[in-house]
This record gives sequence, C-alpha cells and structure tokens, in this order.
Amino acid sequence: MAEIHPDVERILFTQEELDQRVSELAEEINRDYAGKEVLLISVLRGSFVFMADLVRKLTVPCRVDFMACSSYGSGTTSSGQVKVTKDLSDSIEGMDVLVVEDILDSGRTLNYLLKLLEARRPASVRLCTLLDKPDRRVVRVNVSYTGFVIPDTFIVGYGLDYGEHYRNLPYIGGLKPSVYEAETK
Repeated sequence: MAEIHPDVERILFTQEELDQRVSELAEEINRDYAGKEVLLISVLRGSFVFMADLVRKLTVPCRVDFMACSSYGSGTTSSGQVKVTKDLSDSIEGMDVLVVEDILDSGRTLNYLLKLLEARRPASVRLCTLLDKPDRRVVRVNVSYTGFVIPDTFIVGYGLDYGEHYRNLPYIGGLKPSVYEAETK
C-alpha cells in the first residue's frame, strides 16, 4: 500500500479498491456495448488516469478522444457558465459515446457537456463517472456507470487535484481542510 501524503487526512479508496472497481465497471461496459464500437471521451484533466485504466480493461472495440471544459466564476464558486476549452478531434455523429468523468459534483458542467454532445447526433451518449457526490447536486444528470458514491469531502489523487497537485497519488484521499481553508478565506 502507498504511503499516505502528509496533506491527506485519510484514504477513501486504496489503489487495490480502485483497480477492482474499474475492473467491475469495464465488465459492465463490455456487456452493454457487446457487438458495438464505443467512443470514450475523457473530460480533462481529472479523468485521464481513470480513463487510461478503464480502456486497458475493455474488450469491446473502442476509440478515445478528449474534451476540456471550465466553469468560471469568482474564487472557488462556479458561476454555472461552462466554456469548452478543448473540443473533440472528430465528429461523433452516429457513434456510441461514453463520457468518462472523474467526479460528478454539482452537475452543471456535465449537464451542459452532455447536451452539447447530444446535439452532435451520436447514436447514443452515456456517462461513466468514477465518483458521485450527490449531496452537491444542483442539476440532474443521468449516470449509466458509477464507481463510488462519496460524501461531500474535498478529495485528491488518482487524477484529481487541488491547485494542480496530488494527481499522481495512487489512491483517493480526503485532503486536510488546513490545506485549502487558508486559501479560501
């Protein structure tokens, strides 16, 4: 097991637990997309680790692409406005699309993104999120695949960051409040 980072209060999901759950999600996706090719779209930056692990466990034919979005506002609060900062490389018309996200929080960004993708006339659009924080939801989002449901806590690791740090941690842990509270005051 990995040594805990000094800024991490506790580990929520170990490397082994993440690997097991990603394997289970891949089995579900392989079953649901049997006989089809699926385009996986990683929502950057946080989902790149999850998607890399997920893709390696898929047996159905698949392609990958990447998008990046930002919700901007003042400070740590989203304004609810979403801007696409990196769009897809190719058309998705007629394709089965699976959006791969690290965490579903308020739902604003993913709701916007899913509507944007649906307007591009794919055969289907579904969502796979590693983490779901339903206590923070303000916009309803349909999720087809969920790794873990988590409480409203600030988490890092396995691609998730705080200030572009901690993405490389092999586990998901709760960040100590002292790390981020000083900056939000």
